[in-house]
Amino acid sequence: MKTIIKKKQAFSDQDNLILFCDKKSNFSSFDLSKSELAFIKKQWDDKKEIVAINQYTRLIFIVNPKEEKDTNKHFECLRLLGDQLQESLKDEAAVMIIDVKGNQKEILAVTEGMALSNYTFTKHKTDPKAHKLKSIYLEKTIKTKDVEELQNIVDAVYFTRNLINEPFSHLTAKDLAEAAVKSGKTNGFKTTVFNKKKIESLKMGGLLAVNKGSIDEPTFTIIEWNPKNSTNKQPIILVGKGIVYDTGGLSLKPTANSMDMMKVDMGGAGTVIGAMQAISANKLDKHIIALLPATDNRPSGNAYAPGDVITMHDGTTVEVLNTDAEGRLVLADALSFAKKYNPELVIDLATLTGSAAAAIGHYGIVSMHEGAKKEHENLKAIGEKTHERLAEMPFWSDYNELIKSDVADIKNLGGPAGGAITAGKFLAHFADYPWIHLDIAGSTFVKEKYGYRGKGATGMGVRLLYQFIKNRA
Repeated sequence: MKTIIKKKQAFSDQDNLILFCDKKSNFSSFDLSKSELAFIKKQWDDKKEIVAINQYTRLIFIVNPKEEKDTNKHFECLRLLGDQLQESLKDEAAVMIIDVKGNQKEILAVTEGMALSNYTFTKHKTDPKAHKLKSIYLEKTIKTKDVEELQNIVDAVYFTRNLINEPFSHLTAKDLAEAAVKSGKTNGFKTTVFNKKKIESLKMGGLLAVNKGSIDEPTFTIIEWNPKNSTNKQPIILVGKGIVYDTGGLSLKPTANSMDMMKVDMGGAGTVIGAMQAISANKLDKHIIALLPATDNRPSGNAYAPGDVITMHDGTTVEVLNTDAEGRLVLADALSFAKKYNPELVIDLATLTGSAAAAIGHYGIVSMHEGAKKEHENLKAIGEKTHERLAEMPFWSDYNELIKSDVADIKNLGGPAGGAITAGKFLAHFADYPWIHLDIAGSTFVKEKYGYRGKGATGMGVRLLYQFIKNRA
């Protein structure tokens, strides 16, 4: 279900209202009784940020947020207030938010939290019971451009969550590519899909090796947004890992509950498609290319095996020590393919390692970089702003020793320590341009509700990439 965010000229006495205010605000226009005003004052004395009033024909919520000295923390608290409001309004069809306080940016943050919290994935339920809240109205003083931008961002996050929540039975590599094509037709970006024959002609040995155990063919999808007013001469490239299901291959995942969520292993690709949708829908003036290598990773009589040596797209030979370290193999082909574009910057996103998830949990994104210190600092600042935060790992040259192979150029496993870092070092071998690696293994999917990110696929990374591209000089 889509959540509609739009402007409304005026409210009626039947409309559910959220009044965004402070203690100096005047409520004379809202038909509040003396007893209701006294109740509001008492709640404020008790430091309540949300005061709920049930007038039987409508609900009114008086929102008086606490002031935080840290601006980023303040806006995250506003989004979380939106999450709380959605919980109280999920059985209502609509609500109107009115800016009594006079701060449009804060209104938009609350709206963002409400809309993101309102997402449900009910596609496969026979009795869906989705939230009834369909429309969030904003008053006419809010800029139309800001409303449209927020709607497009929310739609993109929903799109990414839908892709990641979709089970493998309904989302093969081909289906993932078709989802990108469909989004491109709606939002105006160009999509090209390589089939297995084309992938073979490009000698993408990593992607082909991982695909050997599958009955379904791999895809390699190229998305391009290149508006006429583009301000960057060299493109920015986003690379997303598209392992639509991961058993571990012949190195079958051994631990309890390790395979039940492996439909989410295409989270990098899903996030990148969502970001490209937001970028194109809002017509950002940047040339952006996305590369999405996709397959499932399953065991069969023909599957690649531990001990195999494979030759990658750029000619590098790789000793495969563990077929469950497959994401880095498909990403490596995409990273070497990216060289043909002479990119200004490349950012890859992948649900790459359990090590990253273990290090920081679901609260943020593990990051590494080479040749992109300033770009990474900017991305990190945007992460604080959107609360899609980066936890930077050391990337010392010492780690290079851990991926050296006795029988090939490098190996796909670095050992028991620093797993997220050695996976990053493997990828760095294929990147000779400014490059940032984002390991989203912990943040892509949560088993318990995580604020306005909900339960299941979070869509974390879409807002981060969008705002990073938007804020580039």
